[in-house]
Amino acid sequence: MQKNSDDVSNIHNRFSLTLINPSSHYFSLIASLIVAIAITVTTYFGYLHSEDFWLRIPLVVIVLAITQLIDTRFTKKKEYSKVLHASLFSNLLWVATLLMGLLASVVLSKETSLFFITFGMFLFASLRIGIFTTVLGVNIKMIWVICLIQPLAMFLILIPQDLWIPMLTNPMSLGYGIVFLVIASVWSLVTDKAGRPGMKSTHKTIQAYLASQGNDFTDAEELMEERSSKTEVSTSQIRLLASNGNMEFRMVLPEIHPGPYHPVGGSNIPYLIYKNFNSSAMVMHSISDHSLNLPSKNEVEIYLKNLENSKVMDEGVQCTEPVTVQINKARVTGLLFGKSPLLFLSLSPHGMEDIPSYMKTEIEQYAKNRNYVRTIIVDCHNAMGKEISKEDGEDMLKASKSCLDTLITKESFPIEFGYANSDDMDVWTEDLGMGGIGIVCFKINNKKYFLGWADANNMENGVREKIIDSLAKSDFQLLEICTSDTHYAPVKARNRNGYYQLGLITGAEKLSKWFLDIAKIAETKITSAKYEILENQTDVKIMGQGIFEDFSKALDNSLKITKGFMIGGVCLFITSLFL
Repeated sequence: MQKNSDDVSNIHNRFSLTLINPSSHYFSLIASLIVAIAITVTTYFGYLHSEDFWLRIPLVVIVLAITQLIDTRFTKKKEYSKVLHASLFSNLLWVATLLMGLLASVVLSKETSLFFITFGMFLFASLRIGIFTTVLGVNIKMIWVICLIQPLAMFLILIPQDLWIPMLTNPMSLGYGIVFLVIASVWSLVTDKAGRPGMKSTHKTIQAYLASQGNDFTDAEELMEERSSKTEVSTSQIRLLASNGNMEFRMVLPEIHPGPYHPVGGSNIPYLIYKNFNSSAMVMHSISDHSLNLPSKNEVEIYLKNLENSKVMDEGVQCTEPVTVQINKARVTGLLFGKSPLLFLSLSPHGMEDIPSYMKTEIEQYAKNRNYVRTIIVDCHNAMGKEISKEDGEDMLKASKSCLDTLITKESFPIEFGYANSDDMDVWTEDLGMGGIGIVCFKINNKKYFLGWADANNMENGVREKIIDSLAKSDFQLLEICTSDTHYAPVKARNRNGYYQLGLITGAEKLSKWFLDIAKIAETKITSAKYEILENQTDVKIMGQGIFEDFSKALDNSLKITKGFMIGGVCLFITSLFL
């Protein structure tokens, strides 16, 4: 799983590449029209040495707008927004070429050359080849015609008619232009094959991902489901049932992992499980990684339906008081239900990525050697960080084993509990998922202990501690705050992570108030109860680690190829400045 973690981290680090596009297509539309005006003014003032551009400006702008609409007819998904983004970048390259040509004439003390106008048009077309084949799904066989539509139309409107033939037939302009068109075409062919043999088409995968960002997730789920395989996954639950029959609460620990990303597959699986259990549940993060993602909505439905077939493996009316063991950064909190310990693992406020599976295996084996029946391990996922270090991992294992040893010696007492959530509160925020937040209160040996939960993708470092300290001032002992690691995104976060961790937007003060209000409600609902431990086994398709390895490889290869082509292209461009 170490390799899988590296691959997912690598893919995640590349996410920032998707932020190059402007957030709004309106921005790209307006900006591209402004750049078109700049191209016109630069051409007439800098190259044609004429002020006869006032009539040209509206004509160039109109032609650009019309060709942007025409472009959508050739793209796979008819996406106007992506066409506008492509138009903006291409126009920027043209005006940059014009300005570089003027700068070269000043620095090298030479006359300005009309070559740069024609050359800029060809570079415009070359960039369109790259964008249209990779992002917009245009066939490489059609691209040479499509790539010239917009730049050539603008050129013919921009340039006086008597200069068309001399400028377009200039051997130097044609030579450089054709070379860059060929370079762009070869780059497109090579990068499309960068992920083979594991990934047939890098471009189709990129197109599927980008389409899914507009909630068209069909292609992405088809690609992922093709690569997925049937596997038996387990789901553990601790169900608390009020003795008066008026309240039920479940702590759910699915072996599957939320993801791969919103809105594909099981990205919102914690909330769906939460709703499946009548909004009276905390869906915890298990010791799992992205290889256990459900690839499609169809597999999610299969998984949810089969949860009805969970079997009661143990039941009782007593549990121990909680035990907390802290070793350096590592903290483990545990309770014992009969012969089944429940452990919460955290490094907060220092943070870490998903806890690796080898730690689960070692903890479970240690528990088995101590005659525990089943061990339920929760990854609190409540602080941002990198993959857990060897030292922190060893400390966490020591803390887990110490907690298990201590729980054996603890006396059990009758269980009382109360549960409340934010369903009836106005707590919508950009760093919180659809399940909101919840609190369960355990009353054990006449002492009250609270456990917090949020349907969120991790927490801002230190927020957990601030909330716990705030509640402690009101005499509420909050043991832990866990997140579901949902990959649902209320809004598209334009940052490197691709999401807002809990506390980044809302802030610890507001969250503390919410948790305190809910804790007070949970406290009023305390009643005696019994517990049941349920287990479920389901056959579903999971993504596995192969798809992440192949996608990571394709991204790395594509970027290496792109860097090579860019260096060569820049060097070739520089030679043109000395002509």
